[in-house]
Amino acid sequence: MVKQPARQSPDGGETRAPGRSPGGSEGRTPPGRAQGGSEGNTPARAPDGRTERGRQTREKIADALLALLDEGEAHFSADRVAERAGVSRRLVFHHFADMSQVIDTAITRRLEQLFAQIKPLPTDGPRSARVAAMAEQRARILEWMTPTRLAIMRQDQPSERVEQVTREVYDFARDRLAEIFAVELDRLPADRRADLLNGLDGVTTWGAWYHWRSSGLDTATARRAMETTVHALLATTDTPASASAPTP
Repeated sequence: MVKQPARQSPDGGETRAPGRSPGGSEGRTPPGRAQGGSEGNTPARAPDGRTERGRQTREKIADALLALLDEGEAHFSADRVAERAGVSRRLVFHHFADMSQVIDTAITRRLEQLFAQIKPLPTDGPRSARVAAMAEQRARILEWMTPTRLAIMRQDQPSERVEQVTREVYDFARDRLAEIFAVELDRLPADRRADLLNGLDGVTTWGAWYHWRSSGLDTATARRAMETTVHALLATTDTPASASAPTP
């Protein structure tokens, strides 16, 4: 080192991936969201009341599990989730086949909410400003995602949907790095460019963040570690020798 009804982040932000704005990076379509509008020219029919209530209840149950997850709980009984959601145990199993499906739905929902946290980042200008902006956003998102990422790791067999969205999240994050640091990456031949992007990806994703945090670093120190490492990697593009593989 983890999308679909309309979604909001905990602070009410939109789940739309950022597009290019002046000085900002251009994100592709977020994981789990199809591009384009509805099929043909037929307007979408408004859901009936019963369907809408069912959707809202499923979201309420999934959000109850996420709230417990954020509070540090690792195991989720139907009774505990139902109590937190303000519904009956019977209603939980009316909408979900079992607790594994509740967990799967909640994790997928959280992965989708991640995109509300993503804002445009600078793709030009001083390197120090680009690195600082990237590290601040990554640190905040990775810390917020840690309970969910641990929950995924505890699953014996994550669903195909969770695995798909997780993979898309990783790809999306990597693509953004390529945009933010294109100035440095484009100085290198293709093989060295790929190596550097792999390194940048490795130190800015959840695995590195969790290593720093679980080894005792607070969030500010872990963020500085990320910034320092990224600066060191990007500095290899500043000399002519960087264009060739390092001597063993």
